[in-house]
Amino acid sequence: MSKRYEPTWSSLQNHRTPQWLRDAKFGIYTHWGLYSVPACGVNGTWYPFNMYRKGNPQFDYHEKTFGPATRFGYKDFIPMFTADKFDAAEWAELFQAAGARFAGPVAEHHDGFSMWDSRINEWNAARMGPKRDVVGELETAIRNEGMRFMTAFHHFEQWWFYPHWRSDCDVSDARYAGLYGPMHNLDGINGTSGGRGNEWIEQDRPDGAFNDFWRTKIDEVIENYRPDLIWFDFGLNWVQEEYKKRMLADYYNKEVEWGTELAVAYKNNDLVPGVALIDYELGRMDKLTYYDWITDTSVDDQGAWSYVQDAGFKKPATLIHNLVDNVSKNGYLLLNVGPKADGSIPDEANQLLRSMGQWLDINGEAIYGTTPWMVYGEGPTQMTNPGMFSEQHEVSYTADDFRFTCTDDAIYATCLGWPENASTIKAMRRLNAGEIRSVTMLGSNQTLSWNLTDQGLQVSPPDERPCEYAYVYKIERTDPFR
Repeated sequence: MSKRYEPTWSSLQNHRTPQWLRDAKFGIYTHWGLYSVPACGVNGTWYPFNMYRKGNPQFDYHEKTFGPATRFGYKDFIPMFTADKFDAAEWAELFQAAGARFAGPVAEHHDGFSMWDSRINEWNAARMGPKRDVVGELETAIRNEGMRFMTAFHHFEQWWFYPHWRSDCDVSDARYAGLYGPMHNLDGINGTSGGRGNEWIEQDRPDGAFNDFWRTKIDEVIENYRPDLIWFDFGLNWVQEEYKKRMLADYYNKEVEWGTELAVAYKNNDLVPGVALIDYELGRMDKLTYYDWITDTSVDDQGAWSYVQDAGFKKPATLIHNLVDNVSKNGYLLLNVGPKADGSIPDEANQLLRSMGQWLDINGEAIYGTTPWMVYGEGPTQMTNPGMFSEQHEVSYTADDFRFTCTDDAIYATCLGWPENASTIKAMRRLNAGEIRSVTMLGSNQTLSWNLTDQGLQVSPPDERPCEYAYVYKIERTDPFR
């Protein structure tokens, strides 16, 4: 932490992932904002984009429920976002009970509404809507629960987000219009047609003033709340390169001032490799990697991110298997929860998080503070589309699928289904005779029968399951040099 970083890619490549994050493995963040009020759509956070554009369900829902966007615009949701049931301490207690080691909010999404007490942006939760410093309250509560604090930023995408050229809509307000550059080649785009991709390509790139605005918001959060991790959405791609280098160097140099280690996460190729932690949205790797990475996914089963009405939720096994699989391949899990507009966590999400926590109470030894082993796992079940968005091709694991992690003294073989009969863990053929001191299952006191053969480690499960969803054999090793 005595190292100083220059705003050059070669200097920034000397920054490593903090040890606290390498040990933590699992964090939780929240998508909560004005978009939580309509709570509509496959991706609820994109409501403020789609409500102004014909040809999508969110536009139709808005007209039917609130009237045309020309009369009821996105700003009209602000008084409805009162957060009557928001209790930062309750959120933090839940996240800690879920087994998360770091947590925090989306500080600002694409809509440009800051969730902290901002001096630079009048559109913020401390002045309007809840009239509370949401980021500040969560920072205090999360740290009080012994977790590291993170913030997520999506705000560079605001440049493209609103059709501010439409004078009939509230987003043409002069206070918003001053934040955007000019549009060109708008034939076929104005209000009715033209996909998001075409519209973003045809718009002029953000100017220096907008890059300054982007940076100033980040600096406010850094100075006021000292996040341990800053996570960026894909808009980082369009930030001018010098701004990115200077932002990273200034943030990493806070390590000396604050006496701690800091981390940044990003997507795609938006930064030079090795300067920060790569994030695979809704995805993960199909093999063990020689670099560490993180994936963000959500508790709901349709990719809505923010709370939406009638959304389904994933099963605990899905998320636990996701976590176990990630960690075995040198990855981490950032799990999203979408609170309701009133600030309450949906009951289904609450139960899901507590189920994860119950599993980690028994089996966390195989997750926290571990490293991947020499192979990530074995078994018949294969991912069909690894990488970003691979969760759209989620697989169902069996009792023949194992994932491995380790410490200096033990290997943890996590079975992703209940082994009704004895298992042969083939990868343990790597071990030598006499290297294994004992084999147990976490959560069980029963003595297990095991034998290391040329085919692998043969081990019988206990008579009763110590938990649900996944089951961990702890293989303790002897050290011939002790």
